Amino acid sequence: MKPQRPLRTPLCSQKEFPLKDVTERIISCAIEVHSALGPGLLENLYEEALVEEFALRGIPFERQKEVSLKYKGKEIGKHRIDLLVEDKVIIELKAVDTMNKIYEAQLLTYLKALNKKIGLLINFNELKLKDGIKRMII
Repeated sequence: MKPQRPLRTPLCSQKEFPLKDVTERIISCAIEVHSALGPGLLENLYEEALVEEFALRGIPFERQKEVSLKYKGKEIGKHRIDLLVEDKVIIELKAVDTMNKIYEAQLLTYLKALNKKIGLLINFNELKLKDGIKRMII
């Protein structure tokens, strides 16, 4: 008789990996877009295709959402984020040769400004899209 295998436990819990279901749907859409278009296009074209994919799959999103930036409680200006999905996950899109640490800092700033916990930095200018995805949790 074969010994029974222990039950598998998830690699990380929902507490360690919040909104996993939402981010997986977003990443699935991004992979679909990248598979169809490939790397090398302008960022706005990937954004256009990605929002079309969200719409086809019934995923709620806000595009180019305006964010108020404050300094010591006073509004100092406004900025736009690329996408906010399900009012939970901020997406910052890129189509660049090299990912710069400033893009991560930018996403963290957006997360703090909107009081959100999860962000995805997606660079479509990669041969394999998985190499261009960074999940950020604060």
